[in-house]
Amino acid sequence: MASSTLSPAAPSQLCSSKSGLFCPSQALLVKPTRTQMVKKDKGMRLTCQATSIPADDRVPDMGKRQLMNLLLLGAVSLPSGFMLVPYGAFFVPAGGRGAGDGTVAKDAFGNDVIAAEWLKTHGPGDRTLTQGLKGDPTYLVVEKDKTLATYGINGVCTHLGCVVPWNQAENKFICPCHGSQYNEQGRVVRGPAPLSLALAHADVDDGKVVFVPWVETDFRTGEAPWWA
Repeated sequence: MASSTLSPAAPSQLCSSKSGLFCPSQALLVKPTRTQMVKKDKGMRLTCQATSIPADDRVPDMGKRQLMNLLLLGAVSLPSGFMLVPYGAFFVPAGGRGAGDGTVAKDAFGNDVIAAEWLKTHGPGDRTLTQGLKGDPTYLVVEKDKTLATYGINGVCTHLGCVVPWNQAENKFICPCHGSQYNEQGRVVRGPAPLSLALAHADVDDGKVVFVPWVETDFRTGEAPWWA
């Protein structure tokens, strides 16, 4: 039979079709026999088995992906956290550490203000700037009986933020920038400043002067504190 004399063609020389096999080198159209069809079918089945991908392999493993994301996040966040701690501590006022909600007053040289030592060098009616809450310049007030007043006066003008000096001759705080004036307790008596100077409690803790935020009524005006 013709099927027994035909030698099988190489796969690279054959192109499948519905009617038979086409050989480009000889340009002959050969009718496929039953044996060839079986081989062709088997070859197709083998090809399908070799190129097919199981459905489970095509689905990503979400558990592994989440684990890798967590590991990556941890590797990045730990070094960043160690870097941010000293950076954030740089902006914390040094006087506020170990003093609860208050801030230990600092003198012009950055030393803690000791109440007893301060009163030895500052007489009655004295108002001298120290470093107070949030680093703001704050006046310590010495009363006429040579005791520290229970309040400190923030020296920042409520107009445009200039530091207001104490004028002992005038018995007033007079701003050199735009002429605003405040009485000896820091209450505004002349504009353009719209508000009185802010207050802070001046307590003595373990011999040191400690400024604590003032949130009560302003005793000078009888109103709620605008700075709280």
